[in-house]
Amino acid sequence: MNRIPMSSAASSLLRALIGRSGVSRDRILLSEIQSVDWRSLTFNGERHQIELRVTAPDSRLIVDRMCAGLEDAEFSIPGVIVADIGIAGEIRSGFDRSTTVTVEALTVLED
Repeated sequence: MNRIPMSSAASSLLRALIGRSGVSRDRILLSEIQSVDWRSLTFNGERHQIELRVTAPDSRLIVDRMCAGLEDAEFSIPGVIVADIGIAGEIRSGFDRSTTVTVEALTVLED
């Protein structure tokens, strides 16, 4: 198994998203992840783009559950605040009945 290098904030955010799905983590495949440093005058953090593919059966229902109310969700990630999060683009269905979703988020470090 290959491990994709990612920051602590990205890894924690991924675990939180998988937790929202209500299914075993082996049903959710990390297709792509990109994180870049982000700074403002008062905050430091990262912008994340996470692409997840959920396998059949019921893949669309799982994605809907994971993403329901995502913009208003509260995340409990030690040392990190999820300042902004949402679905980027369209939720896509695959020929194998899988469903792919891309989530974009901004995380900032707590002081």
